Amino acid sequence: MTRSMNRREFVTGTAAGLAGSALAKATPATPPSSSILNYNSRMEYRRLGKTGLMVSAVCLGGHWKRLGNMLSPPFKGMGASKEDDENIKRKDFLENRHKVVSRSIESGINYVDACSPQEILAYSKVLKGRRDKMYLGYSWHTKEPRFKEWRTGKRLVQGLDEGLKEAGLDYVDLWRISLPMELITDLGELSAIEEATMEALALAKKQGKARFTGVSSHNRVWLKSVIEEYPNEIQVVLFPYTADSKTLPDDSVFDAIKQHDVGVFGIKPFANNALFKGDGSRTSPVAADDDRRARLAIRYILGNPAITAPIPGLISLHQVDNVAAAVGERRRLDGLERSELDRAAGQMWARLAPDYQWLKNWEYV
Repeated sequence: MTRSMNRREFVTGTAAGLAGSALAKATPATPPSSSILNYNSRMEYRRLGKTGLMVSAVCLGGHWKRLGNMLSPPFKGMGASKEDDENIKRKDFLENRHKVVSRSIESGINYVDACSPQEILAYSKVLKGRRDKMYLGYSWHTKEPRFKEWRTGKRLVQGLDEGLKEAGLDYVDLWRISLPMELITDLGELSAIEEATMEALALAKKQGKARFTGVSSHNRVWLKSVIEEYPNEIQVVLFPYTADSKTLPDDSVFDAIKQHDVGVFGIKPFANNALFKGDGSRTSPVAADDDRRARLAIRYILGNPAITAPIPGLISLHQVDNVAAAVGERRRLDGLERSELDRAAGQMWARLAPDYQWLKNWEYV
């Protein structure tokens, strides 16, 4: 498909949605364990595209949704809400994040993704003195092109500088700019956003502020387009990939990912927790069933070799242990497991919150 067709489909929203089989691609030989950050023999590591980094097959997402079920007094916040401005000052909150990061490190997990000011400030604190154990992904989304006042290269680099200073960071391992979520129908504005984004990413690498660069997007057609147009800056991408996502047989994002050797972090693997029946607490009567659903989902997602790693938001030590265990389980689902996950996925789509209906656009990728 041509770039002009990508543009037209993006503007009109007419991209096809057809089921497909998992993308097949050769897996490069694993380098010696001594070259893998925070290596643990019980964890699997995958090459993050042309960055050359070997990252754990499951990583730590920045969001802390449902943490209110773990902390008291009453806790509200999801990682990017106004309540989190105060949460990240709380001793008990930071203790929870410190423990979760510590258990992740013990499990061999070596990447954490932070995509809001609050997440960056929290994880930069609990990673202090431990940057040699985990790679840090960064997106200060309120100073990125999701907001119109940050849609020039100069302003984007200014926002990065301000965020690094506030978080006490000299650099980040991955600056992955969050592209706008709204539908942009003006092609001139669309091109200007792209050019500003790529200018900023290139400059950040040149100045040593970001080792690697990429973008996250909630728009499949736009994402494929920027991968094809800007292969130097797009080293890593982030996009939704759930327990029921499938590869399009034609014009898939994975076609461009394979061609340009791009690393992939799958966000929303549990579809904003719609995959689960319970509330995430250990006292829930369906806690064991939800643990199993989480492991089935991780195994299914990792069955697509083009996905480097899913990055679920984890709020307890048990959740870290559970997803790490999934990596060590048999990868291919048998017939009964596949039927079980299909039923769970059907319930997942029906359970999506009104403000997450857009996630259905990522059933086919």
